Amino acid sequence: MKLLIWGAGAIGGTIGAYLVRAGHDVTFVDCAADHVKSIREGGLHIEGPIESFTVHAAAFTPGEVTGQWDHVLLCTKAQDTASAAGQLADHVTPAGCVVSVQNGLNPLVLNATFGQDRVLGSFVNFGADYLSPGVVHYAGRGVVVIGEQDGQLSERARALHAALRDFDSNAVLSANMFGYLWSKLGYGALLFATAVTNDGIADALARPEDRTLYIALGREVMRVALAHQITPEAFNGFNPAAFLPGASDDMAQASMDEMVAFNRRSAKTHSGIWRDLAVRKRRTEVDAQLGWVVHFGQEHGLPTPITARLVDLIHELESGQRELSRENLAELHAVIPAVTPAT
Repeated sequence: MKLLIWGAGAIGGTIGAYLVRAGHDVTFVDCAADHVKSIREGGLHIEGPIESFTVHAAAFTPGEVTGQWDHVLLCTKAQDTASAAGQLADHVTPAGCVVSVQNGLNPLVLNATFGQDRVLGSFVNFGADYLSPGVVHYAGRGVVVIGEQDGQLSERARALHAALRDFDSNAVLSANMFGYLWSKLGYGALLFATAVTNDGIADALARPEDRTLYIALGREVMRVALAHQITPEAFNGFNPAAFLPGASDDMAQASMDEMVAFNRRSAKTHSGIWRDLAVRKRRTEVDAQLGWVVHFGQEHGLPTPITARLVDLIHELESGQRELSRENLAELHAVIPAVTPAT
């Protein structure tokens, strides 16, 4: 398959490298000129405990790339979706499609540029990090899902699914794409909460004194999903049923334990959110992820005090008004509702 991968970092670089190795015709586009230069001159290097290898493929910055593609994988940071859509619009054929391979509900953003009938969603939960120009660390496997927004198992969705299986043989073609994306918002909310500290994901989620917070946060997000008529999907230890109305505390604790176990198996100890704050000193995806939860919570008349405070905390960390510390979690504990709805 001929593919344009827009964004060659942790997600796009990892998937793209495997697709190149499998024989697909891949062109990379990335806004980091030094990364593009390194890929051109020495190839794209994948490193990590799973395997290490190098592939060679065409690479361009957005201002350099020419031509059109039938299939585009958009793998940028979620907050860059709208601007990336404007840049790549001329590079998608009239009958072509764009797949959002990102965190958040970005198909909704892409619809404004391309129309719903030309946009698919993809959900990935593997562990990877951009390390340096030309180098991506692939730390651990996780679920890979693709699907149409309307749930149709279309010919193009099947073709793209077949391609993604060259990256992960267990890739899923789903008729409930938004169910996965909303579940990732639930899990992602927990990751954002761990990222206000310097603790790794597994260590943070395992701390018994903070379990009440994580469970309350998960329930808050899943209540909004349910109100939005979403049927959340389970993945990699996150069991949305454990955070839905009627679920017991024991079910939630069991899901938390499974998430800890999943993250213990990965060489990626900290989230990309934490890396953005602590290492790369740049904006996170908080508005493009958790902003949706607050937005739809307001739309459905559901308060989201923990999520809203978490968004504010991340903004304060981004601006340097606050330092990473476990003490930040006290701010979230303080806004947990007196009775967190479980029924």
